[in-house]
Amino acid sequence: MAAPSVLAFLPLLLLAAFSAASTSAHRIPNPFPPIIPLHLQALRQQQQQQRVSSSDAKLVTAAAADAGTNSTAQPFTTHYFPQELDHFTFTPNASMVFRQKYLVNDTFWRRPSGGNGTAGAGPLFVYTGNEGDIEWFATNTGFMFDIAPKFGALLVFIEHRFYGESLPFGNDSYNSAETLGYLTSTQALADFAILITSLKQNLSAKTAPVVVFGGSYGGMLASWFRLKYPHVAIGALASSAPILQFDYITPWSSFSDAISQDYKSESLNCFSVIKATWDVLDERGANDRGLLELSKLFRACKTLKYADSIAGWLQTAFVYTAMVDYPTPANFLKNLPAYPVKEMCKIIDGFPANADILEKVFAAASLYYNFTGDQTCNQIEYDDDSSSSLGLSGWGWQACTEMIMPMSDSNESMFPPDTFSYEDTSNTCFQLYGVRPRPHWITTEYGGYKIDKVLKRFGSNIIFSNGLRDPWSRGGVLKDISSSIVALVTEKGAHHLDLRSATKDDPDWVIEQRRQEVEIIHGWIDQYHQDMAQAS
Repeated sequence: MAAPSVLAFLPLLLLAAFSAASTSAHRIPNPFPPIIPLHLQALRQQQQQQRVSSSDAKLVTAAAADAGTNSTAQPFTTHYFPQELDHFTFTPNASMVFRQKYLVNDTFWRRPSGGNGTAGAGPLFVYTGNEGDIEWFATNTGFMFDIAPKFGALLVFIEHRFYGESLPFGNDSYNSAETLGYLTSTQALADFAILITSLKQNLSAKTAPVVVFGGSYGGMLASWFRLKYPHVAIGALASSAPILQFDYITPWSSFSDAISQDYKSESLNCFSVIKATWDVLDERGANDRGLLELSKLFRACKTLKYADSIAGWLQTAFVYTAMVDYPTPANFLKNLPAYPVKEMCKIIDGFPANADILEKVFAAASLYYNFTGDQTCNQIEYDDDSSSSLGLSGWGWQACTEMIMPMSDSNESMFPPDTFSYEDTSNTCFQLYGVRPRPHWITTEYGGYKIDKVLKRFGSNIIFSNGLRDPWSRGGVLKDISSSIVALVTEKGAHHLDLRSATKDDPDWVIEQRRQEVEIIHGWIDQYHQDMAQAS
């Protein structure tokens, strides 16, 4: 989903991850950043070549506190926490530990004072890491750095297990279901709770309030953390968090329809050109001669074997550009100009009406892949050797076990019509991992159906922020649930734009959205201190 989210943030959002390997030849790749999209043919090659092997884990014995600290360049220092492998069983392997990475910035932290050394500490702002290296999320979540001085806050970014350096089994972590079985959202939330509690203890800041932040999958985790661990975090800012993209809560075509609307809103011709592309690709890539011509047209690094590879390459560009349709230049997924969807459509509309349709879409996609102009060729397809080196990604496992987000393409979409099948997804996942998905587990564990009525009764202190240009917004919470569970929605916002650093060119609506978030968080912290004072 991959990728700030950022999504890093899924960021990056069409079926999440390996559901792309359905029987359709035109599946939209995994849209959760920062997962690198794997086109259908690459998945097929991987499925044929992957050799699953298990290896004994070399896990470090637990220490009482932080396992060590390494200084890195500002704005944060790197730390490692001895985290238990399994929080929910008492099997022999459960108490084995791995080194979980986290980053800290204490530049603006108001340290504890008072007789017992615990009073007066500033809050902890904690980013609940998603599917990738934690540095990527820290450097793309400038909002937390921007507001830290206002609150005297300590910033903590916790890496999700099985990503970055937080691999419980080292290089063998992705080798088999035996090791990947410890990769779940519930284990990740428990990791966060234990690390935060231990960190507060070690800092003599046990009474300091904690607010969690996250974007995309990280935003989902932030909201779920507040619901599951309200005694650890007093509130959550969940940006672009599609917690309703499960089961039958959200129409399955909503993601694809939102992308199509983004392009159609810029130019009907642009939308129509993209929609007409897929049949032309099928026709011209039907034989070896056609594939050779397509390889030249799309400047492929190697002669292509499948027209589907180009379709996946193009769809990746269109999907991700819609997600990061930011109002200012950004390099979150790629170096892109402000409002890149508009710029893509300008490129397509700039061609003569009778120009080759594939030349039009290639030029548009090049805005995403080669805006800086430094790419001499495009890696559209992986050969047999390189595909096997892709390995089994952590998000692929999650998308084949609990994170089942049904997605389809309607006839009105700019992508080829496609349906979702639980059975096909299950069979593909079984072929890849030897496990069957549990498609209804997320709604069982965290809820989702009638969320407004449910959370109104017992939930509190969650901000769900969304921008309607982001296709993931349609699976998010878009209306206030209560006075303290609020939805901040911007018409022109994109994927967790609010979590990015402020710039001098930010439009007023982004500035206002962030102002409201700061005001709400201030209210949470003030109320927390009032409650603590009354209780003492």
